[in-house]
Amino acid sequence: MSFILSSIGKKVAMSLSAFFLISFLLLHVAINFLSVVSERMYNEASHFMGTNPIIQFVMQPILILGVLFHFTLGFVLEFQNKSARPVKYEMKNNQLNSSWLSRNMIYSGLVILAFLGLHFYDFWIPEIQYKYIEFQDPNRHRYFAELTHKFEDPTRVGFYTVSFILLMMHLLHGFQSAFQSLGVNNKFAPGIKKTAWAFSVAIPLTFVFIALFHHLKH
Repeated sequence: MSFILSSIGKKVAMSLSAFFLISFLLLHVAINFLSVVSERMYNEASHFMGTNPIIQFVMQPILILGVLFHFTLGFVLEFQNKSARPVKYEMKNNQLNSSWLSRNMIYSGLVILAFLGLHFYDFWIPEIQYKYIEFQDPNRHRYFAELTHKFEDPTRVGFYTVSFILLMMHLLHGFQSAFQSLGVNNKFAPGIKKTAWAFSVAIPLTFVFIALFHHLKH
């Protein structure tokens, strides 16, 4: 218990939750990219995700708890780090000891959290209302039409784009930091660093491409 409550324990927990959310990002972008390839394939994949009981009643609650855990622990660690450093010393040496990305993880995290709120408002809440409040037919493949309708709004697309750019910046530091917190510092470290960089850039830019593709298409 003492290890879990320690600073190192919290960083390890933060890293593990980060890897969990990263795996979700990979699945999410793969399904969303199907909307560019084929309306039918996107509808079928979305329908499976939206009606499979294991995903809906097991994985989805775990995902929501994982998001809340990751961001709450991130804010706790940020507060502890700032409380442990003298302000004058930090202001004088922060640029020498850390990158801009690492010093501003809290701000990129806040924007990502705001984006998740919008994303829930756009897609998750209407899905819950559609299936469990209005009791509409869950077999109606409406997913592609709803996705493209949301991306007609240039303001929403702009906010999505900015959020994914900040997600990229968040991942560029966070992905590599997660490996370091788990003690991965061996001969594979250079390869891990390159893989983390490629993932951190490719996934957010793919999300941006999907949003712009549907916006410009209509």
